[in-house]
Amino acid sequence: MISVHFQTENYVNPNTYNSTCMKKIIFTENAPAPIGPYNQAILVGNTLYTSGQIAINPKTGELVLTDIETETKQVMENLKAVLTAADMTFENVVKATIFIMNMGDFAKINTVYGNYFNEKTAPARETVQVTCLPKNVNIEISVLAIK
Repeated sequence: MISVHFQTENYVNPNTYNSTCMKKIIFTENAPAPIGPYNQAILVGNTLYTSGQIAINPKTGELVLTDIETETKQVMENLKAVLTAADMTFENVVKATIFIMNMGDFAKINTVYGNYFNEKTAPARETVQVTCLPKNVNIEISVLAIK
């Protein structure tokens, strides 16, 4: 027999409705529509989890692959639109994940990325080189933000 004890100040009754634990789907037409069974972002309580954004122009549905700087800017603008839809900004971002095809592009990507953040309050981040990304793009970024 297993005995379980809860400290009452930390215990959340799973049978009690708690709106801060409910997930809210975030969607905006100012960012690309999902191209699979996922959403642009999910808000749970005060935490926003974004899906990875690639350089799709939301107005035309076309990929923006002119060069790595233009592609990165489109990705960041798509993230900005999703953050705005959740009533947040890049100041709310606490973690970013960047997937890139070529680590040789890192300096150019970093310059564009850096234009969206205050260096003193920039989020934690990792950058990972991968062998392939959706639609054969060169960069994909997702963020975690907190209100």
